Amino acid sequence: MLELIVCSLLTILPDYLFRRYVQGKRPRREITLFSVWFELRWGIVSCLLLTVGLITMIFYFHPATTYVSAIFRSVPILPQTSGRVSEIYVRGSEHVEAGRPLFRLEDMTQRTAVETARRAVAEVDAAAALARADLAASQARILESLGHLEQAEDEFRTKFELNRRAPDVVARREIERLDVHVRTRQAGVEAARAARQAVEARLAEQLPAQRASAEAALDQAQVELDKTYIRAGVAGRVEQFLLQVGDLVNPLMRPAGVLVPEDRGLRRPVLAAGFGQIEAQVMRPGMPAEATCASQPWTVIPMVVVNVQGFIATGQIRSSDQLLDIQQFRQPGTVLAVLEPLYPGGLDRVLPGSSCIANAYTNNHEQLSDPGIGAGRWITLHAIDAVGLVHAILLRIQSLLLPFKTLVFSGGH
Repeated sequence: MLELIVCSLLTILPDYLFRRYVQGKRPRREITLFSVWFELRWGIVSCLLLTVGLITMIFYFHPATTYVSAIFRSVPILPQTSGRVSEIYVRGSEHVEAGRPLFRLEDMTQRTAVETARRAVAEVDAAAALARADLAASQARILESLGHLEQAEDEFRTKFELNRRAPDVVARREIERLDVHVRTRQAGVEAARAARQAVEARLAEQLPAQRASAEAALDQAQVELDKTYIRAGVAGRVEQFLLQVGDLVNPLMRPAGVLVPEDRGLRRPVLAAGFGQIEAQVMRPGMPAEATCASQPWTVIPMVVVNVQGFIATGQIRSSDQLLDIQQFRQPGTVLAVLEPLYPGGLDRVLPGSSCIANAYTNNHEQLSDPGIGAGRWITLHAIDAVGLVHAILLRIQSLLLPFKTLVFSGGH
């Protein structure tokens, strides 16, 4: 409509003023609808064609969309295990810090497992104390065996010397018996030493391994117990938190609520805008843009396009047990672009999730700065950049009328 009015100012209005005040013709007498059409039929048709071409050029090179939203990330509040709610520590719409407990599940089984694992560790410690006592006993048996061995060897040497000096004093049979007795005592010493090595190996290898396994079981049981305490992963606000004691929560089917992070879960506040597919050829990262949002009326926010998605989401498919029918893709889909505020704090007053209107503008400054550009191309690019002003004016008119359109004409609040 604005383009048609502008074109009319260059054709119909000058003709009317000339006929009315220069030629002295009167309205509804000499100046009628037929006379105006007959005299200006070429100008009116040219005005309509110019309007259509101007509108096409404006909306193609400077695309606009009403599918814009101030996106933010939400974190579902899910337990790592299923169970019934035993205690609730927060309420809905309450601010929580990271790590704060939100609610607790019934944990009788987990506490029993922790106590069992703790007693297993105590059993290993008791076995270690008993093994140390066995080590002391083994050391005593070694000393005892060494004493018996020394006594047997002294007796053998004494009677062997007596037999060597006087064979008739000590019988040969006695010497052989004492020799066997010495070897038996030596075997007893070796057995005592082997028993000590077994106890030492038990203290150094077996019991530490058993204690490590028992501690690992205790840690696992403690982890399972900790899973019954559901905590906030990030700082934010708890929303849609309607739990009651006794409710059953499931990590796959029934979340407990939603946690909205303080920073919206994004590096910077951004707008997600869906532009028409026909405008995909002109949408580029770095394009200047503007937006106005319903939660901050009468304000035009300078933006910049930082990312353009290289595919359209409605075309995605995944394997299933049914063949794909192309009629399922009835919704044409849009080209997703991410807009960031040009200046810091541009979206601070825009509520997350707010509905917005956005314009993106084609910028040919670099091409116009090329010294080798032709005259025709220079004029065309200048015209493309210049008509972006019309779209900027339209956005400001929309921003001005948005509160009245929402509150008065649509009856919404």
